[in-house]
Amino acid sequence: MPWPPSERPRPARVREHPYAPWLAVAAVCIGAFMGQLDASIVTLVFPALQREFHAPLAAVQWVALAYLLTIVALLAGAGRLADVWGRKLVYLSGFVVFAAASAMCGFAPSLPVLVACRVVQAVGAAMLQANSVALVVMSVPRHRQRAALGVQAAAQSLGLALGPLVGGVIVSLVGWRWVFWINVPVGVVAVLAGHYLLPRSRERAQGGGFDVAGLVLLACAASGLLLALSAVAGLRWPPWTVGVLLAAAVASALLLRWREARASVPLLHPAMTKNPVVARGLGGALCGYLVLFGPLVLVPQVLLAAGLSEPHAGLVLSALPAGFAVTALTSDLALPRRWGNRPRCLTGALTAAAGTGLAAVAPTEPLPLAACLAVLGAGLGMFVPANNAAVMAAVPARVSATAGGLINMARGIGTALGITTVTLVLFAAGGPDAAGARLTLAVLGCAALAGALTAIGRDT
Repeated sequence: MPWPPSERPRPARVREHPYAPWLAVAAVCIGAFMGQLDASIVTLVFPALQREFHAPLAAVQWVALAYLLTIVALLAGAGRLADVWGRKLVYLSGFVVFAAASAMCGFAPSLPVLVACRVVQAVGAAMLQANSVALVVMSVPRHRQRAALGVQAAAQSLGLALGPLVGGVIVSLVGWRWVFWINVPVGVVAVLAGHYLLPRSRERAQGGGFDVAGLVLLACAASGLLLALSAVAGLRWPPWTVGVLLAAAVASALLLRWREARASVPLLHPAMTKNPVVARGLGGALCGYLVLFGPLVLVPQVLLAAGLSEPHAGLVLSALPAGFAVTALTSDLALPRRWGNRPRCLTGALTAAAGTGLAAVAPTEPLPLAACLAVLGAGLGMFVPANNAAVMAAVPARVSATAGGLINMARGIGTALGITTVTLVLFAAGGPDAAGARLTLAVLGCAALAGALTAIGRDT
């Protein structure tokens, strides 16, 4: 049997249907929904995991951080693999791995085993995320790409919105293990939909080796930074470990830069990352997801400490992705048509910054907080699709999965930094009270303003 196996074509009835491009987008949206549902549910079960495993938040957060670090390390490589082997093949294979690992997570008997299973789950997630943007872009006409990316972003936000609600109910009624088991049936549906609805790759990159050394250095740099922040935030490690970890992170980052300039098949291709539109877009993706995922950790901690139940906290938190979904679906038509990606990104980032500032006024009051989270989400719903469209428009189609992998890698780093930053600030503030929440929201507001700065210098 040849390896890799060839991609199966869509049935002729599907391929020739006038809505075939949007059917393909719908298939990708299942993965977008599933990935963000898993991400938002997991942050809500942190308190349950702290109780069951008798562990501090600084340790439990590694259920999310190990997952994110693995994704960050593998995304660029998975994108490169998809550009060579075929995006549909790698995408569907990723779903199989993700669903199987989700079942394993549900059976984990201890926190270390759960973290290990999450690493396996992240391997499948990297294969999904590296291809999602590329599959959307290659499925629709160029003039509809921003709208299609908005639909994909709305599917992500729907997963984020339902995650807290579904997670709160699941944890309260049947326990945290079902948070992972729920992924299995969704994965089965996604594989079947992708098999019949996704197109084969029309353009592929030439084969070649993979930059294994670059992948290892990237993982070491990201892991060293996040471990150092976690140590400061309450892991009770000796103080000298923080300096060692930071030194290792800096050394790995410098070696990675040196390596990528000389590798024959670099993990982070300099010709792509030195493109100012791509570089600023990756910075914007990092800031956007830092601001998006910070509240997903902060709000449950603050509201549960204030006496709310997990379903109630989840309902308040769902306002953020609900606002995201509305603007992700409507901003392409609602904003002036003459606006390119730059003014859309700038408007969205400034709106998100305003939302975090308003949330700091009453961070423990459910109704005002929900309204402010909706404003924050609305800003990010404008920012993210336009930012993604700007990056994808700046790269050739043959390396679209690699570019999509870089976007998702930046998002993964931003997500990990959002989780770690919230943990660190709450620890420094003495706990998840109103003062700690205000300080954390101020930091998130600064990150939103940094996202606005990435849009100012763009040409489009």
